[in-house]
Amino acid sequence: MKVPMVDMLAGYPPIKDEIEAAVKTVFNKANFILGEEVSKFEKEFAAHVGARYAVGVANGTDALRLAIIACGIKPGDEIITSPFTFIATAETISQAGAVPVFADIEPGAYTLDPKSVEKKITKKTRAIIPVHLYGMPADMDAFLSLAKKYNLKIIEDAAQSFTGKFKMEGKNWKYLGSIGDCGTFSFFPAKNLGAFGDGGLVTTSDDRIYEELKALRNHGQKARYLHEMEGFNSRLDTVQAAILSVRLRHVEQWTEMRNLVAGKYAAALNGVCVTPSVQANRRHSFNYYTIRFDSKARRDNAQKHLTEMGIGNQIYYPISLHLQKAYSHLGGKLGDLPVCEEAQDMVFSLPMYPELADAQIKTVTDAVKEAVQVSV
Repeated sequence: MKVPMVDMLAGYPPIKDEIEAAVKTVFNKANFILGEEVSKFEKEFAAHVGARYAVGVANGTDALRLAIIACGIKPGDEIITSPFTFIATAETISQAGAVPVFADIEPGAYTLDPKSVEKKITKKTRAIIPVHLYGMPADMDAFLSLAKKYNLKIIEDAAQSFTGKFKMEGKNWKYLGSIGDCGTFSFFPAKNLGAFGDGGLVTTSDDRIYEELKALRNHGQKARYLHEMEGFNSRLDTVQAAILSVRLRHVEQWTEMRNLVAGKYAAALNGVCVTPSVQANRRHSFNYYTIRFDSKARRDNAQKHLTEMGIGNQIYYPISLHLQKAYSHLGGKLGDLPVCEEAQDMVFSLPMYPELADAQIKTVTDAVKEAVQVSV
């Protein structure tokens, strides 16, 4: 049985009528740029995560870029982030004129290690970008503590973690993206809340940052043809906003379904490999289900076996950013961030989507078990 990495068509039939009605409404209005469906979705999204504001933009990369600028980051400033992530997290720092500084990650969680971050803080540090990787919440209590101690901004990269939550120390649960100064989201089709094309969004509860974001996404204008700054053309498409409003109504159920799939994976793979461990104060969104082996050879053999069987899989991310040619000018080298470097050689992700059937899960886990039994 072939099993795709993601099946974006599986969840479409149950909401087909809702989607088509929403799109038809936009077509009938012909208000395709910043139409009322955009502001409607922004309000719904902000209310969902518990932020005061949400600003829709063209994609998740732009969400990071605009958040960085809106937080007042200037050329020459330093921002500390994870090297174990998609390059957008770091390239947007550079594109804003700042310098990405890479810290190590926490074993098992694969999220930014607060202790490693604190060692990297200098007089030039202005912000930290924790990445909630795979959907696993980073340690937000620790990062808020660092922000207060060193007067830093916190920009949450929540591209993979919509609906993930973190229970703040002595407080209630909070959705990821509502904890720092800004939260950035991607609506790439394969995400937990995916559009039918590109899309992104920034959340904030800061009035100044909100006003800055709205201007930045629309050529720096706060009123038509009155440009207070240089901005960007980065607006969430009205059709995509209408689709996202529909999908938003179902996303919590989909997250529960993802967690059920994750539980079945964990039960079947117990003792076979290292499966995700979620602490009691965190809710994983399981955008990806990532397992770990005890050597690169075993990981590579397992990936080869699954690929030959037609089972989707992916290594996120095989070469950490501090070792990429694009960042060679920063002087990073093998051995600088050992936890990250070990993880990149030992992890890979299995198929994950809400509608994954028990038979498909068994096919995947049986294949992993078969691969592990092979001597390498």
